This record gives sequence, C-alpha cells and structure tokens, in this order.
Amino acid sequence: MKSIGRMLPVLLLAALLGILALPVAAQDMDYSKLEAPNCDYGGLLRSIEMVDQYTVKMSLCSASPAFPQFIAQSSFAIQPSEWLEALAAAAGDEAAKGELLASPIGTGPYMLERWDRGSEMVFTANPNYWGEAPIEPTVILRWNSEAIARWNELQSGTIDGFDNVGTPDIPAIEANPEFALVPRQVQNVFYLGINNTVVPFDNQLVRQAIAHAIDKQRILDLVYPPGSVVATQFMPPSIFGYTPDAKDNSYDVELAKQLLAESGVTLPIETTIAYRDVVRGYLPQPGVVAQDLQAQLAEIGINVTIEQQESGTFIDNANAGNLSLHLLGWGADFPDATNFLDFHFGAGASDQFGTKSDVITGLLAQAAAISDPAARLEIYKQANDEIATFVPMVPIAHGASATAWAARIEGAYSGLFAAEQFRVMTDPDDDNIIFMQNGEPISLYCNDESDGETFRACEQITDSLLGFELGGGAVVPALAEAWSANEDATEWTFTLRQGVSFSDGSAFDATDVMASYIAMWDASSPLHVGRAGDFSYFSSFLGAFLNAPA
Repeated sequence: MKSIGRMLPVLLLAALLGILALPVAAQDMDYSKLEAPNCDYGGLLRSIEMVDQYTVKMSLCSASPAFPQFIAQSSFAIQPSEWLEALAAAAGDEAAKGELLASPIGTGPYMLERWDRGSEMVFTANPNYWGEAPIEPTVILRWNSEAIARWNELQSGTIDGFDNVGTPDIPAIEANPEFALVPRQVQNVFYLGINNTVVPFDNQLVRQAIAHAIDKQRILDLVYPPGSVVATQFMPPSIFGYTPDAKDNSYDVELAKQLLAESGVTLPIETTIAYRDVVRGYLPQPGVVAQDLQAQLAEIGINVTIEQQESGTFIDNANAGNLSLHLLGWGADFPDATNFLDFHFGAGASDQFGTKSDVITGLLAQAAAISDPAARLEIYKQANDEIATFVPMVPIAHGASATAWAARIEGAYSGLFAAEQFRVMTDPDDDNIIFMQNGEPISLYCNDESDGETFRACEQITDSLLGFELGGGAVVPALAEAWSANEDATEWTFTLRQGVSFSDGSAFDATDVMASYIAMWDASSPLHVGRAGDFSYFSSFLGAFLNAPA
C-alpha cells in the first residue's frame, strides 16, 4: 500500500472538490493481480500481474506481435492510482468529475498550469520529468478551426507553428524563407460512416449503392492538398495490410441506381449526415465536403440534411452508434493493419457502424495472431474484400497534411504516429513554444478519449509504458525501460523505470500501472470511470472489457 504522504496531493484535490475519496481508497483496492476466469469473455488480455514493485507481467489469450504498438498509445497512459481513485469517487458528481478530468497528474515533460476554456492551454515544464528536461519552460496550445486564421496567426507572430496547413496557403508558405512547411507521410483515411442499424441502411444493397454513388476524385479536387490520394480501401498504401488487388467500389452512378432499385427501398430516402467542424489531416474542409456529398447522394434519390455537432458530442454519438451517416476519419497510431482494421471493424470496435460482420471480425482476429507477413497479407486481402462487400463505411480519401512553423524554431517537426513533442523545440527569441491546432481538447484523461486534438495535449503531460520515436513509428522505452515476450508472444513482461516521479512529486511504481489497466479493463471496477466511459481504444485494440454488463 502506498504511503499517506503520496496520497495527500490527490486527496487534497478531492477535498477541494467536495469529494469523499475514501470509498475507493488504496487500502480497499487489490492492485496485485487481475485475471479473467477464461478467455470466453472475448478479450485479448488474460491477466495483469504485479510481479514486484517495478515489474508487471501481462498474459494474453492469443499471440499478439503488435502488442507493444498497442500499449505505446497515449490512450494507455499511466495515471496515479490515487488520482484514479479520486475520479472514481467523483463518478456521481459531474461537475467534480469534470474538474478532475481537467487536472491531470502525469510523468511527462510538461504539466498543465491552466486551461482557459475556449482559448488556450498553458503548460509549464515538469521539474520531476524522468527524461531530458524540456528546452523551453512554457508551451501554449491554442486552436482555431479555420486554416486561414491559423496561417494569419503565424504570419502575425502570435504563434510559432500550426497544424493542417490549408491547401491555398501552401505555395505562400513554401515561397517565404521566414516560414517552414513540414509535410507528413500520408497515413490516414477519411470515410463516410454508415450505421447499419438504421433503416434503410440495414439493407446491404443500399450501402453498396452509396459506395458507388460517390465521386471521390471530385472531392479530392475540391478541397485536398497535393499529395492526397483517392481511397480504394480503408488503409492507405503505406500501411501494412493494404492489398492493391482488393475489391474496389468504384464510382458508377448507374450501378448505384440499379442497386437501389434491386434493394426494394422506396425513394427518396430521407436521412442526415453529421459532422464536426474540426479540420483534420484526413478532412481539410468538413462543411464543404458535407455539402458536396449531399449533392452527390441527391443524384441517386438520397436526400441528406446536414447536421453540425460539437466535437465531443459528435465523437460520443459516433462511438455509441447514434448517427445515421457521418463524416469521420483516422490517422495512424502505428503502421499496421490492426490499428486501422481491428480498431474499426474488429470484435471490440465501437458501435459507430452498427452490427459487426462475424466474417470480418474472424478474419481480423486470425491475422492479428500471426507473425508471418505473407500469411497475414493473404488474410487481409480477404478482409479488405469483405469490408468492400459489407460496406460499413465508404473510404473516400487519404489526405496529405503538414505543419507550418516560423523558420527560427529549432527542432520543429510534424508528428506521425504520435503528436509533436514540444520539449525538443526551442525558440531563440522567446522562452516558450506557441502552437495552434484545429480544435479544443475534450478532456485530459486520454485513456477515455479517441480525438487527435486531445491526444496532442495529453502527450505533453502523461507517458505510457512504451512510446514512439519522434516523428517515426519505432517503439521505444518510456515508463518501461525494457520489455520482453515469451516465444509465442502471449506473455509480456515490462521492467519499469525506478526513481520516476509524477508531477506532484509522488513516486511511480507498478501500483500505478496496475490501477491504470484495471480502470480500463475491468468494467465492474469502481475505477472504470472516465468522461464518457467507453474507453474505445482499449476495447478496439484488446477486444473486450472484463466483467462487461450484458
């Protein structure tokens, strides 16, 4: 059990918020081991065990060569056990819970100084950071949904860099020596999501008709920057699992009309397309694209009402399966099919597309447990074909994207599989880095989030057991200084760094790892509390929650 001295910072926070943390105090929680009775519950994890104070072992129900890449995500960040206990105690008080979700205690290079809602977040260097100290003592994160507004801010000198450069602004940035454009490798997909539990989209022929009705090249020409490509399948060509000979629902309006006629559905179909006004690398101008899709679908007798939703509300509605048609996308967390296909179409995926295909989930589970690349590709070819037939969504584009910086900023780069780490950047003219992204973070408990704008903030504050190299895809040590697996990749042992402290000065050890994973995995645990409580990254990568309600 941890000392009361370590617990004081969180208990004081809980007291200030009017929360009684005692119902889930450390002495009432068993953090030594959590084990599934068997693997019939549907998840990948079999057990998590604290071997000693600085060693944790995770056993799996089947082989998973990509397991290190899964848990390197910021959605698997390690939280202090006491903070999780305070959050659990606040579960019945939305205001108190919201305060805790905005008051993270992490092991990362920065800590949150303040969050001015609707305006900016200010981070200060964490004096207890275990790694090389941040160069600049302060980072300021701001946001604006308009690309031209972000570019204007950079030109005026009020920010040092921004994300997702607008297509019309690229030539001006490239031509001006005072600024630097830093492109990313294309690692994303934009898609039109279709919920097959909503009539008439429960009819596969209707979904197939929609897939053939969309002129993807027209959308690309309308809003996407150079380097973007039409999506013929869900994964871009740079991701392992892409199969160039997979089935492609090509643009064919007459075929779309024929499929609708065969479906027996009465026309016109009245429906809604939902989107959020947040620019992402996969979707440069959401409103413009929504209007163009509205016009294209009208040509085959589908009348669409466009509905813009607040970002957090939209993500929650999509994950819960509350939308009919919706515009969303995905940026790679790591370069493997499990990140794209399993997350969206696997057994543990969210409900955004409605009922899952047993054929697809079976193929994905089979491929994920195989180490041989050639054998995996054969299965992914089948999975990609099945997805094109089942049509849970229509992949439209793989968007090129870039960050732009003042040329004086040293160490500037564009994040690829993780967000930019501002700790390695320096401004010779100032003592801070000011960066502007597209939208406001939703919360700072990223274990229960799935939004890239939110992850960028969290990744300055928290660490996972493993991480990714700066600007690349190689897995590197983080809070675990070493890791190893048995021969069949079903047991993974993590050796934790010693002497690491959280930003409040409390010591990090295996108890925090256990508490963090229990909070995500065990649906019956009092710690299984978050902003929305869906922990979508965990279930999508690791299959299912333990003790999930029927």
